[in-house]
Amino acid sequence: MNDAPARAPKVRDRRRWAKYLVNERAEAAVYSGLARRREGEEREILLALAAAEGRHEAHWVELLGGEPTKLPRASMSTRLLGWAAARFGSIFVLALAQNAEARSPYDDDPHATAEMSADEKVHHEVVRGLAAKGRRRLSGTFRASVFGANDGLVSNLALVMGIGATGVAPQFVLFSGIAGLLAGALSMGAGEFVSVRSQRELLESTEPNNDVDAVLPDLNLDANELALVYRTRGMSEEDALARAGAELQIARRADRSQPYRRPTERSDSHDVVGSAIGAASSSFLFFASGAIIPVLPWIFGAEGLLAVVLALLLVGVALMATGAAVGLLSGAPPLARALRQLAIGFGAAAITYVLGLLFGVSAA
Repeated sequence: MNDAPARAPKVRDRRRWAKYLVNERAEAAVYSGLARRREGEEREILLALAAAEGRHEAHWVELLGGEPTKLPRASMSTRLLGWAAARFGSIFVLALAQNAEARSPYDDDPHATAEMSADEKVHHEVVRGLAAKGRRRLSGTFRASVFGANDGLVSNLALVMGIGATGVAPQFVLFSGIAGLLAGALSMGAGEFVSVRSQRELLESTEPNNDVDAVLPDLNLDANELALVYRTRGMSEEDALARAGAELQIARRADRSQPYRRPTERSDSHDVVGSAIGAASSSFLFFASGAIIPVLPWIFGAEGLLAVVLALLLVGVALMATGAAVGLLSGAPPLARALRQLAIGFGAAAITYVLGLLFGVSAA
């Protein structure tokens, strides 16, 4: 544990401690608020996180010599966390909290104890675990939504940039953009439906089933072929034999007037894949919502360079928003993901624009 220096603290030290204090207090309030909407083990974990933040808060109050009469505002990231907690689902809040816990300044602060620094590292892993279940449930539809919107933005921007660079009439650029929107959205929706449906069917073919249940009472207890089934599911030989023996004993004691059935085993793989209809609908709608943005300047009558600049500005904002959303939910830096999306989208548009210019010059 690090001990605070015995000398009187400097003004900048007290300001920093006060900032830590308000941030810890705000984070504890977020965890407590999430806990009020949860039950069971997850509620207990969130309350334990809030209690830990409360201990950190008490440390800074002690160093400050009591509750300050005037406190600064919490950091922007902490205020954003509180704002999101009051308005969005827990997955967004936990994703923000995961990023916040990963940026703890306590490692380099001599006034923070080693225990506090360790707490923050553990909190990062705890929050990651809490967010994991929500991310798995969201991953199927979210993947289709984000990819659909991004594909719509990039493909239609590239299309209208390439067509517009040839020097054709604005009405032709508009028609091309609308045609690209419809063709792409239908293709994305159909492709996503087939993809997800095929994946679900593949998973269903590998799910454990109860086809052999009716014959279990007739199996040889000594040979116990059922143990082989459990070994194929990853159990050790010893555990498989124990499990199979217990199952056969139950089966033999069951009423033989009707076929014996074991409880159905089901994994959460279907939650990870998501719904085929949901994925297809999201892909269609989000592709269309992305693809309409590059066409908006021509819809509202803009032409030439003005339309191109407006399209780039609108698509740039949208690309950064989708990139930041991906970064936020995946626990990665939102700004880095936003800039990556922007670079990819504008890179594709630049290539088709140059090709359009070349084609326009050669056609002339």
